[in-house]
Amino acid sequence: MDIKAKMNRKFRDLQGGLFLSVTKADVGEGAGNFQKAGGDVMAWADPFFPDPSIPASVQKAMLDAVQSGLPSHYSMPIGAYELREALAKRVSGRIGRTLDPSRNVIVTPGSDSGLLYAMMPFLCEGDEVLVPDPSYPSNFLNPKLLDAVTVPVPLYAEDNWQFRIEEFEKRLTPRTKMVLISHPNNPTTTVFRRESLEALCRFIVEHDLILVCDQAFEDHIFDGIEFVAPCTLPGMWERTLTVCSMSKGYGLSGFRIGYIYADDHIMDVLYGGAVNVLGAACTVTTLGAVAALNDDTILPEYRERLDRRRTLAYDILSTTPGVSMRKSESGILSWLDVHRLGTSEEVADYLMQHANVMVNQGVPYGSQGAGWIRIVTACFARDEDAALRFERIKAALTELAKQKGIV
Repeated sequence: MDIKAKMNRKFRDLQGGLFLSVTKADVGEGAGNFQKAGGDVMAWADPFFPDPSIPASVQKAMLDAVQSGLPSHYSMPIGAYELREALAKRVSGRIGRTLDPSRNVIVTPGSDSGLLYAMMPFLCEGDEVLVPDPSYPSNFLNPKLLDAVTVPVPLYAEDNWQFRIEEFEKRLTPRTKMVLISHPNNPTTTVFRRESLEALCRFIVEHDLILVCDQAFEDHIFDGIEFVAPCTLPGMWERTLTVCSMSKGYGLSGFRIGYIYADDHIMDVLYGGAVNVLGAACTVTTLGAVAALNDDTILPEYRERLDRRRTLAYDILSTTPGVSMRKSESGILSWLDVHRLGTSEEVADYLMQHANVMVNQGVPYGSQGAGWIRIVTACFARDEDAALRFERIKAALTELAKQKGIV
């Protein structure tokens, strides 16, 4: 029986690694099996993985709650009010616009589900979504799952991966409905500059499009680069859904707490479908998230650590023969050009075999990712442990460079 023939065509081509190998580290059990065999996984965007990383204030809040017995019960499907209130306060301070926790914020069980949910009310069969390339792999798949069409829009390394609006204009059709971006960009770590965002937003307003903006990596921006939330630009509030996360900035990936903020006309629909699509976020981690948001020491400490870590990664990896890279502008990642050493698949496989480290191949991030690899440089709590893996990566790639006649 061909059971897949009975499936919705949007899903039947998905592969979970049970019958064919998959290239994404977060699909199937490949990464888990590699780790069980003693390998180091630097392919999950999970700060300080696999080391413990819950701040003391957050631990105390959750332990107190568990001892009280409260977490055995649901929180509200749109998110506990205390969490929405804390999120609204935080976002309002950042974007200069007052958010109502009962009208502008919804909590999601992680930002991945939030990203898909933000798109669901808008996309119909055949609608087209403009997605920068390279970008987060879900940005390419999600429109397809919603019966829409993903239209990649190339970004270029020579532009530091900023937008070329003419590339968006060339791909505009009567079916274009949405632009979907990650800002800062995953995997390039690029922070889109004000001028670049203003041009994109003028394009969106002029053509009456919707913007879904994934800001999962917004908490840590380096080198004094200005971060501009697109929803604050002229004409954008009423047409923008901003998707955020507690995972990257706070290092609380396992808590599965994400959130969306938007105009109340949009939020009314998201509230209406929350119980059917999202369910309720975990109660005990909700309480932990509130404690994290109320602890003003966490983000500054983490920013200092992550700034030090991206410098360490750059100092070691940028001196590798055959490798070219920029110093990360944001977040927890590094994006390496390895095309002189082989394809991204060949280089990633070589590192698994010769450095015992799993990194991300570039191709799942779009065709522009061919010849690139992504490394989650924030893995491991201690700099010394991370440096050990960076040096192993450098040694393995140096040997590969010798084999290629580059050294």
